[in-house]
Amino acid sequence: MVDLTPYRAILGSRIRAQLQYRTSFVTDILGTVGVGLTELAEVWVIFHNVDVLGGLDFTAALLVFALSNICFSIADMVVGHLDQLPTYIRAGTIDAFYVRPLPLLAQFMSSEISLRRIGRLTVAIIVLAIALARAEIAWDTATVVLLILSVLSGTAIFSALFTAAGGLQFFVVDGAEFTNAFTYGGSYAAQQPQRVFPDPLRIFWTFVVPTAFVAYLPAVAILDLPGNVLAPTWLAWCTPLAAVFAWVVAGSCWRAGTRRYQGAGG
Repeated sequence: MVDLTPYRAILGSRIRAQLQYRTSFVTDILGTVGVGLTELAEVWVIFHNVDVLGGLDFTAALLVFALSNICFSIADMVVGHLDQLPTYIRAGTIDAFYVRPLPLLAQFMSSEISLRRIGRLTVAIIVLAIALARAEIAWDTATVVLLILSVLSGTAIFSALFTAAGGLQFFVVDGAEFTNAFTYGGSYAAQQPQRVFPDPLRIFWTFVVPTAFVAYLPAVAILDLPGNVLAPTWLAWCTPLAAVFAWVVAGSCWRAGTRRYQGAGG
């Protein structure tokens, strides 16, 4: 049985620290709300000029936007701070994590929690409610299960991308922009109708970096839209398998990176 007491204590202290300065905390929340609204405005502007894009109308695009942003916001809140690893590596402060008798990844995941992401998450949840209310969905048990699986698996996929990027930081300490292409770039790709991409990119974002499983494929299945050769409707049910695949790759990257590290030499 894993003792979660140390992790609860660390997370509790981080949360209290963020709530200590209320003005700064509220400002951060409003900032992330602004980010969410700006991205939503981008969707509105596009569909203000076209009725259908990539096989999706405005309501379907809202569903894709909401699912992808909910999953990304939760993952970013929990493990997004792994992109700070280069700072720890250059300063040598990462050595402190190695000497503690706790799993390294669990320490990093519990070392910080970005509550400011709640603002963007709130926008996404509201948009999800609007999209589900506007859409003509034949609700049944399978649809509800698919929606829940999509949120859980999509969050796991984005968390795996952050973890894989964190492991690669041990090899490319000054290459944060390279890894951000897969984390934040993956988030942007997940918000788009996949049919707007050329086939090589669709294959990449579906079967290499599986962000299409986060929102687009589940949305197509939930709305009962026609699939295609690269994205048949039944593929949405493979979202948990995509999450497992992402975590197998992420775990390999993380183990390779942490084993490569030899210390700061201090």
